[in-house]
This record gives sequence, structure tokens and C-alpha cells, in this order.
Amino acid sequence: MAIPIEDWYYDVPIITRTFVTAAVLTSLSVQVGLVTPFQLYFNFDKAFYDLQLWRLATNFLYFGQFSLDFLYHMFFLVRYSRMLEEGSFRGRTADYFWLLFMAAVSLLLLSPLSNMPFLGSPLAFTLVYIWSRRNPFIRLNFVGLFVFSAPFLPWVLLGFSLLLNNVFPTGDMMGIAVGHVYYFFEDVWPNERNSGGRRLLKTPQIIVRMFEGIQDGPHIPPQDDLAFADGLGEPGVDQVQNEGVVPVT
Repeated sequence: MAIPIEDWYYDVPIITRTFVTAAVLTSLSVQVGLVTPFQLYFNFDKAFYDLQLWRLATNFLYFGQFSLDFLYHMFFLVRYSRMLEEGSFRGRTADYFWLLFMAAVSLLLLSPLSNMPFLGSPLAFTLVYIWSRRNPFIRLNFVGLFVFSAPFLPWVLLGFSLLLNNVFPTGDMMGIAVGHVYYFFEDVWPNERNSGGRRLLKTPQIIVRMFEGIQDGPHIPPQDDLAFADGLGEPGVDQVQNEGVVPVT
């Protein structure tokens, strides 16, 4: 008989579940001394000249040692990644993987703008931004202080981070920038008359075929979601009108 935590774990969509599991195992490996953070962070010379290619992935998986801050990051990642994967990416596992891959590559290219050795938080911020733009009708409650619409969520979090740390959150801004580029080219540009309906960030067929036996059901093309990107027409899959107020965390 499955215990409740096991039921919850397997209810989480596969990409989110894999991401979070890898993050927990990475922090566990550091906690017990199997590896050190110095072996995980992204460094261009070490990654490409010393061929330590694992750094291209591990820098997105380490969120610090087990602590309240680590638990907060995991909760935040599971919450918004899951809602995004179960919402507008439902039945589109390959597309969600492609989003994470493109976002990770983009953040690596932008990493010289920041001194952040680990880019997991900016990647999570990218997912938050995309989810917020695709859910314009949802109202959120931030720690009981005020209520706002979902598209303002990244900016509220960015301002809160600036207030707490008194340091400009460059990593969060990188996540917002990458998320906005994806949102524009995937949700806005295909609806423009001059675009001809072309999706410049379309998932390659080789990626789609890789996930054919993994995702739930056949791959669902995203064209049906495009009309709802800016709140035009009726709400899309994860843009359902929320009559109540959802807490941010």
C-alpha cells in the first residue's frame, strides 16, 4: 500500500519530478561529502577546456545544503513547475523539456553578466515568469499583505528579494529576460500577421520522438493555446478564472 508521500511524488509530472529529484540528490551528495560545490558550479574553462561537462547540468541542480532555504526553493520549484507542466504543457512533455533546455542554454550564455556560480534559481524564475504570463486571470495573495494579478508575480518577488538582500537580483532578472523571450516567440509572435503563424522555438521532432513513450497520451500541438496568450478569448488550460485568491507560497 502506497504511503501518501509516495502518491504525491508519483502524481508530480515527470519533468518536474525528475528535476526536483535530481536537485535533492545533488544536495544530498554534497551533504554527505560525496562531492563539493566546487565540483558542481559552472565555470567556462573547467567545463570546456578541462572537459568537465557535467558542470553544464549540475549548476542548475544545486540549491544549497539542506536547510529552510533549500526547502523553500524546492517548494517554490515544485509548485510553479508543476502548475506549468500540468497546465499549458499538459500532454506536451517534449515541449516542456525543450523549454527547460533552451532556458538553461540561454542562462549559461548570460552567466557572464552575473557572478552566480549556480543558476537553478534563475531557471526557476524563468518558469515562474512564463506561468504568470499564461495565467493573467489568477489573483495571488503575497504573505497576506496584498493581492495582485499573476502577471505581477515575478516583479513582486524581485522587489521582495531586493528589499531583503539589499542587492540587485541580477539572477532573477536573467530569469525574467529568458522567460520573456520564450513567451514572446512562443505565445505572441505566432499571432502576429507578419509571422505567418510560424513558431520559431518549435520543439525539434527528434525531441518529440524521444518522449513519445513517456508523456501521457499523444503529443498535443500548442497552437490551441496561442489565442489565449494575452488573455484574448476564453481562458486556456491553465488560465482558468479563479474566483478566490491563491497564496503565492
